[in-house]
Amino acid sequence: MQDNMTHLLGKNVDTVSERSIGRLLLQLGKISTQDAEAILRAQKDLGLRFGDAALKLKLITEADISQVLSMQFNYPYLHAGQGNYSAELVAAYQPFSQQVEELRVLRSQVMMRWINEGYKTLAVVSVNEGEGASFLAANLAIVFSQLGQRTLLIDANLRDPRQHKIFNLKEKLGLSDILADRAAMSVVTNVDSFVDLSVLGAGTLPPNPQELLNRDVFASFMHTAANEYDVILIDTTPGSYIADVQATVARCGGALLVSRLNHTRLSDVAEVRSQISMTGARVIGSVINEF
Repeated sequence: MQDNMTHLLGKNVDTVSERSIGRLLLQLGKISTQDAEAILRAQKDLGLRFGDAALKLKLITEADISQVLSMQFNYPYLHAGQGNYSAELVAAYQPFSQQVEELRVLRSQVMMRWINEGYKTLAVVSVNEGEGASFLAANLAIVFSQLGQRTLLIDANLRDPRQHKIFNLKEKLGLSDILADRAAMSVVTNVDSFVDLSVLGAGTLPPNPQELLNRDVFASFMHTAANEYDVILIDTTPGSYIADVQATVARCGGALLVSRLNHTRLSDVAEVRSQISMTGARVIGSVINEF
């Protein structure tokens, strides 16, 4: 019956786009075949598009329309509770909010100032603890993946990592295990809800994070990753662990500094920027979080 109704939708709806909306609503279980028949009748009687007719009959919601449009345009996002990820992933759960629009602006700036210059890897560094670097790195990774860029997010905070919680990673091994030759690239997790996004958690918390980050195997791993991904974002330890940061940023060549409004001291920003510059890496910009 559903196959017949899909065929019927193809005959009665005016455009390919509208036919797709009807099919997607059926496939997602948002409407039944009986609902589709009623929508088609209302569409003909009222001269409305399929989605508008469905809305007028109150058989779907605006959120349903947004979902199918995102599928049509290959722009994945999630509804509240879907995916079992942290609510911090505003780019996934609130893609049309002002906050996420600002993330897209940041993405454009990174593209122009860094990616389009031939670079792929960027470290996201908070000046102090609790200033939002993990939040920013996670959401920036999502908006890059929504652009169709093959994106890898790496949690290189081997002291107090957060990405495994944000993305609810089941894989326990991660970067530290790769650097200690205890794991391979296979521990990278592909995020099902975002086909172009992969995440590598920090892995086992080591007793010697600074030494691990300085191993040659880190450079080798980054070289391999650069051959497989278009964009690589690295969530680092905060600037208070500057030796860790320097070891990580040196593998990237560039960094994005994160501070917090009315919290971070300018002297601290200047100090972390100076320490990063000593590695030969470039600070391509700064982000001020407001929370």
